[in-house]
Amino acid sequence: MIVAEESYGRLFFRFLRFGLLAWGGPVAQIAMIRKELVEEERWISRERFNRVLAVYQVLPGPEAHELCVYFGMLARGRLGGFLAGLGFMLPGFGLMFALSWFYVMVGITSPVFGAVFAGCQAAVIALIVRAIHRIGQHALVNSWLCSLAALAAITQLVGIHFLLTLAVAGTGYMLMMRQQRLAALTVCGLFVVGAALCWLMAGHSAALPVVAAQESVAVQRPSLLRLFGSGLRSGLLTFGGAYTVIPFLQHDAVMVGRWMTDIQFLDGLALSGILPAPLIIFSTFVGYLGGGPLGAFLLTAGIFLPAFAFTLVGHELMERLIEKTTLHNFLDGVTAGVVGLIAATTLGLWRSAITGWLAFVIFVLSLLALYRWKANAAVAGVVIGAGVLGLFLFR
Repeated sequence: MIVAEESYGRLFFRFLRFGLLAWGGPVAQIAMIRKELVEEERWISRERFNRVLAVYQVLPGPEAHELCVYFGMLARGRLGGFLAGLGFMLPGFGLMFALSWFYVMVGITSPVFGAVFAGCQAAVIALIVRAIHRIGQHALVNSWLCSLAALAAITQLVGIHFLLTLAVAGTGYMLMMRQQRLAALTVCGLFVVGAALCWLMAGHSAALPVVAAQESVAVQRPSLLRLFGSGLRSGLLTFGGAYTVIPFLQHDAVMVGRWMTDIQFLDGLALSGILPAPLIIFSTFVGYLGGGPLGAFLLTAGIFLPAFAFTLVGHELMERLIEKTTLHNFLDGVTAGVVGLIAATTLGLWRSAITGWLAFVIFVLSLLALYRWKANAAVAGVVIGAGVLGLFLFR
């Protein structure tokens, strides 16, 4: 393993540059890091890079950011890892913070802004649908995992807390892979019965929260501790990519906390789609609407904290744990459950964004573009293009 000698300042600005060029989602971001640090400067071998990447693909959090922390730690220890991770996330955080301030202080009440965001919201639904397909292709590799994803979607729709759903999905798949089929079926069966009873006892009203759009926000804002806790919990559950954080933050901010509406949530996703940053940076927007500037900082800090900690505190331990088949099977089940949660959450977001045939047209065009356009700037291009189209159609 060969790591370049760099000062702390040079290391920080190297990864700050990576952050400024972080267009195109995790695949493009990882490819950029691999090209410069592995293929050109040979900090580590290709084989070692693949093993490290495999660890971060299993662990929660944005893989590209975790790779930056890893390379920074190789170069200058834990402080170097912190500076590298901070440099990579800082451009996206700064831009999203500024856009959040503009959104709150200036607003989008004018017909021009309203039309642009209406188009962008339809494109965001297309982004999420494309993400569900992409994540599902890798995560739902057998009929059992597909069944767990469907189960998670249904229980999300009837109002079962997602933490219980994910625990059942992980445990059920782990037992199934250990050939304990009866135990796996018993766990999942009891969960289904319990969910059905809860739905019946609630008079079927529990089926509405996820699907119905939130049109108003709560008067009382969340505490700063609650915002940090929401970010931390979401950061610990983002298996399979940044899009997997959507159901968790939507649950906390829209369904339970009600400090923002589904429409505002979609606006935050749209803004993050045009920035050079992991999509998870939309958490800054969610935090800003919940608690202002300090809320934006704390929720973002909470959501990125696991990505720093897994590497700075226990990368070698995580590598050893990930090699254990039992844990791997549990995490595969959890990931399948997350796919189902995203699908169910998308139904509610769809109802808020696709309010007529014009929005549906933008959604279809955006989805076709995402499937056919493979460039790094595809996501940003689609969101901006949808906003321009919305400007002409919705005005």
